[in-house]
Order: sequence, then C-alpha cells, then structure tokens
Amino acid sequence: MISGLPPAQTTSKKILVVQYSQTGQLQAVADELLAPLRADSRFEIHTETLAPLKPFPFPWPFFRFFDAFPESAHMVPPPLKPLSLTGDERFDLVILPYQVWFLAPSQPVTAFLKDPAVRRVLHGTPVVTLIACRNMWLLAQEKLKSLLADAGARLIDNVVLTDPGPTLATFITTPRWLLSGRKGPIWGMSAAGLNEGQIRGARRFGLALRDALAADRERGTAPLLAGLGAVQVDPKLYASEKAGSRSFYLWGHLLRAAGAPGSWQRVPLLALYVTFLVTAIIAVVPLSLAVQALLRPFMGRWLADIQQRFEQPSGSSTERCALYDQ
Repeated sequence: MISGLPPAQTTSKKILVVQYSQTGQLQAVADELLAPLRADSRFEIHTETLAPLKPFPFPWPFFRFFDAFPESAHMVPPPLKPLSLTGDERFDLVILPYQVWFLAPSQPVTAFLKDPAVRRVLHGTPVVTLIACRNMWLLAQEKLKSLLADAGARLIDNVVLTDPGPTLATFITTPRWLLSGRKGPIWGMSAAGLNEGQIRGARRFGLALRDALAADRERGTAPLLAGLGAVQVDPKLYASEKAGSRSFYLWGHLLRAAGAPGSWQRVPLLALYVTFLVTAIIAVVPLSLAVQALLRPFMGRWLADIQQRFEQPSGSSTERCALYDQ
C-alpha cells in the first residue's frame, strides 16, 4: 500500500434546479431544501430561472389574474426568454419546484417542460417535484406527471407543502394575498401561505437528498425521500378538484375562442365566470364537503385508495424525520 498520496478526486454530481416563484414563497422553500446541497462540494448545481417574455405580475390585477386561467387549464405555454440549456447537458438529478395555477402547473413551468431541449435533458433523468400551494394540488401533479412521462423523465419523489389554514378560510386569504400582496391575518383568520416552521422544515429533504446522492441511490427506482412526511393527501378535496378542473377547462375553451389573452372580448365572459365561480365556492364547495361527510362511512375504501394513489412515490410516513430534523 502506497501512503502519502492525496485522496482520489471524485466526480461531482450535477443537479438541475428550476426556478420560478412569484410571491417568493416557493423560492424560500426551495432555498431551504437546496441549502445542504449547495454547501457540499460534491454537488454542482445549475439553476435555470424561468422568465416569460411577458412577465406575470404580482400582485395580480383582478382581470389579469382570471385571464390566466384558460391557458393554464389548457396547458398552453407562454413564450419564455431563451433558456441556458442546449439539450446536450446531462444531470444526475432534476429538482423541479412549481406553483399550482388553476389546478394545473404554472404556465412558465408548463412552457419549460414542453421545450424540446428540456425534453432531451429530462429523458431518463430522475426528477424530484416540490409544490408549495394553498391545498389543491392533486390534479396539477397528475398533469405534470404526464408532461414528465412524455419527456421520458423518471419521477422519483414529490414533496408537497400546503397552507395549514382551514379550506374555507383559504378561499379568502389566498386570493387576498395574490390580488393585493397582503398576506397577514384578517378577520380572525391566519396569514395566507406556509408558516415559517414548514419552510424551515424543507431542509430535511435536502439533507436526505445529499445522503442519497452520495450513495448513488438516485440511480435506482426507490424514492429518496420516503419516511420524511413528504406528502399529506386530503382525499376529501378530490371531488372538488375534479369539478373545478372540468369547469376551468370548459370555460377556458369558451374564453380562448372569444379572444387571445388580454383581449377586451374576454372581459364580459370573465366577469360572468367570476360570478359563477364565487357562487360555486359559496354554495357548491360547502355542500360537497357536507355530502361527503354524510357519506364518509360508505366511502372509506374510495378515499383510502385516493390517498394511497396521490401519496406516491414519497409517502406520508415520518419514521426517518428524526434523522434529518435539525
């Protein structure tokens, strides 16, 4: 054995991180998750920041906000400023944080995943998705999974952090935040969005990814974030999501036929749809939840199947949290 030689240099793992956050909340979560990876010289991180040619505002003007739903629901991507990716790059892991817009992935993320160069980069590459949203994300993740599958990517983990407020309260606090920029408490309801504990807690996923990548576990098929409470599914919201997604799609088809985004022809239809939507939220959603509460003794198997399906691949169990909660 020859002594005194320097240790062999190992090739760093390359990680692609996608970045698009309007309010800054998703970016704060992503930063906590990425901190352990950025601090470790074994990892080389490439950040791809998405920039639509026509930026989406925050806070949103009222009609501009609702004018975004037809293209969101139909997953019609807006043009982005040129990406730095050429399609020839290879990464060991892709971390894809995304917002949910009208029960679908945000338009910039949809545009990113439909880019031909991105599709080549994603082919055969393991992907971790990261969602920070109000509370309805199930169908958005299904749509995003379809885009990843079309690109030949391998979804190995999904992390979801949702607003801890009551469902009906978030129908007030979240729109107020998006339309005015004010997220603080109102009328006895808690502040909109994630709390600081949830954001700081995202660090455990970065620590687990660090260890998994160091052990080459991303090359396998098992999730890397199992046992860390990555996903908590509320199956009671599934029926409301299905109804809402169908509504967005049908009304979106009508609005897209009326004119392009931003056109005056859309304004009367948008006003009509907003009236319809508010009425549905006030009347239909509470009724749906009440009916489900009455039928729950007979829906146990159905709800359990939905929960199990949407918890995949990372799951809701927490047996490994003690290893990484710091």
